[in-house]
Amino acid sequence: MDTFKDKIAVVTGGAQGIGRCIAEEFQKAGAHVCVIDKQEGQHYVGDISVKQVLERFAQEIIGKYGHVDYLVNNALPLMKGIDECSYEEFQYAMSVGVTAPFYLAKLFAPHFAEGAAIVNISSSRDRMSQPQTESYTAAKGGIAALTHALAVSLAGKVRVNSISPGWIDTAYTVYDGPDTIQQPVGRVGNPMDIANMVLYLCSDKAGFITGENICVDGGMTHQMIYHGDNGWKLDI
Repeated sequence: MDTFKDKIAVVTGGAQGIGRCIAEEFQKAGAHVCVIDKQEGQHYVGDISVKQVLERFAQEIIGKYGHVDYLVNNALPLMKGIDECSYEEFQYAMSVGVTAPFYLAKLFAPHFAEGAAIVNISSSRDRMSQPQTESYTAAKGGIAALTHALAVSLAGKVRVNSISPGWIDTAYTVYDGPDTIQQPVGRVGNPMDIANMVLYLCSDKAGFITGENICVDGGMTHQMIYHGDNGWKLDI
């Protein structure tokens, strides 16, 4: 897409999984991609829970390019539940999942180019849960709410949206049986399902969309399940 030629795209947590796929799709479309991740590699290596790391990262990007077109907050927060998650671990999850996206948006705010967009990666866990997932779920709920707050504060300057992925298999595993039947679209998701939506939300085609959270989960969160209904059974 010519839309992204020579644009500057920032992707947190872009060294693997969904983030890597997003970064690669931007690169294929002609964008200059700036990745930050804790994993070693040819990108900016750093822990985004640390304020000074975010500041140095932002300074390097602005010093090199002078502006930012797209910010994708994708880095993965820690997942631990109420039984085992310590105060410090919960705070770390909030720092990665909510504080860092807020602070990067703040650092880049004076430098966003015309037509800029922020896409926050939330999760379908922002509206549903499994046991013992409090740190991750709270962080994902926080970034979903942060999205519409930023959309209002940055109105007229930056469009801000979030995506809530459902079950995404980053190894592109092909499933069959119950794992596919439980998904209304008939399959488990993969990183391209999310990357395609990210690029769409950053494109001019989404120019009238801001403050929205879009759930990309194959319809799973909309499927009502009752014991004994349509073959579903709860084993106790």
